[in-house]
Amino acid sequence: MLTVHIPSPLRSYTKNQAIVEASGKSVNELLKNLDGAYAGIRFRMVDEQDAIRQHIRIFVERQPVHNLSMELKGNELVHIICALSGG
Repeated sequence: MLTVHIPSPLRSYTKNQAIVEASGKSVNELLKNLDGAYAGIRFRMVDEQDAIRQHIRIFVERQPVHNLSMELKGNELVHIICALSGG
């Protein structure tokens, strides 16, 4: 299982859980499995062209994710970061 840190703006999908567990052999599979458990969360991170949204950053063991096909070992720590904006 992967340990996934969920940012505050997305915690409404996880019933306010800051840390959840999920599985996946790739980042894409992980996000799909998260969406299966927490409906709608994937769309907030990935657009219609299967690209990570501009305001989202995903890190696996401190390595930035640039491609959803990045392979996972199954025991990594995953951080999802949301950029904040305002004016």
